[in-house]
Amino acid sequence: MGALKVHQNLVDEKTAEEMCSLCPFGAITYEDGKLDIGAGCRMCKICVKKGVPGVITYEEDKSPLIDKTQWNGITVYAENEEGRIHPVTYELIGKARELAAVNGQQVYVLLIGNGLEKAEEELLHYGVDCVFSYEDAELTEFAAALYADVVEDFVTKVQPSVMMFGATMKGRSLAPRAAARFRTGLTADCTILEMKENTDLVQIRPAFGGNIMAQIITPNSRPQFCTVRYKVFSAPKRNEAVSGAVKKMDVPREKMSSGIQVLDRIEKPREIDIADADTIVAVGRGIRSRNDLAMAAELADLLNAQLACTRPLIEAGWFDAKHQIGLSGRTVKPKLLITLGISGSVQFVAGMRAAECIIAVNSDKNAGIFDTAHYGIVGDLYEVLPVLLRHLKGGAR
Repeated sequence: MGALKVHQNLVDEKTAEEMCSLCPFGAITYEDGKLDIGAGCRMCKICVKKGVPGVITYEEDKSPLIDKTQWNGITVYAENEEGRIHPVTYELIGKARELAAVNGQQVYVLLIGNGLEKAEEELLHYGVDCVFSYEDAELTEFAAALYADVVEDFVTKVQPSVMMFGATMKGRSLAPRAAARFRTGLTADCTILEMKENTDLVQIRPAFGGNIMAQIITPNSRPQFCTVRYKVFSAPKRNEAVSGAVKKMDVPREKMSSGIQVLDRIEKPREIDIADADTIVAVGRGIRSRNDLAMAAELADLLNAQLACTRPLIEAGWFDAKHQIGLSGRTVKPKLLITLGISGSVQFVAGMRAAECIIAVNSDKNAGIFDTAHYGIVGDLYEVLPVLLRHLKGGAR
């Protein structure tokens, strides 16, 4: 990283006028005989490349390089509640094992909570090298600040190179707090992770509305923090044999205090998340009215599927946000996905491209969804869907 530096001794009115007119963002100003670069600067460096030579220069930071050999191991934070491990944990363990194989690193799991015996044993069936377990009655309920203290203690003692969190409500709350403790980067909602020989983690995620895939690295900071959505990676098979070890960690008593106290818990009815569904029927703007959703719902019932949608139908108030597929919704990986009247924007496709079988119905033969679908039906869904429903009902008899 670096910064732009203005050499005021080379600035006069003529030079200042030229430099100000050069900036496409209007970030360079000249007041009271001083040339200044404001917050509007986008670091395009046009002022350096095409401006009056020497007036503005780009200065690289001269911060000391980190000793990467002191940081080893890829750690997965195991989100658990009442002994139930969130399935994204297993997906992250599978990816961690792939990354670790590149340069022979260890695969660790960080477990925080209370009553962790069953969770500790279960994690050892997935090929991890060590489960670091922080168990205490004060950790029974998730408290972001308190858990961040525990993560800080773990990182300080173990010095892992990578910390991976599920992009769940808890993971998204915990990961940035922990990363801030070490003044290191955090890449959210990664879709691809790759490991370099020098232990730099290449974190790839959609950017600018999904129009590009950004590759992000933190070459001079450790640990490297990232979050990954559920259903992005594949979970490894559970081994019958147990491998690895459990290491009980001493809970830092001086940090076991929080300004937040949980007074009561009220369980809400559990609903099937579309991210867990094996079969999904998704609808888009091709549906003309809210009443017409009944046809799609009937198809979903016949297939024992979950009904999902694209963002415009959320904005129209036809669905709750938990039914949305895409970058700003859920990432899904069903065995069968049927899309009805969906054009296939990059934002939507990013959330469903991993489906095993995709059947698309759209009246536009050039719709982008057909580039992703395994089977495509070019036709009006109002003509195709009734025929499909009749065949399914006939098959039922």
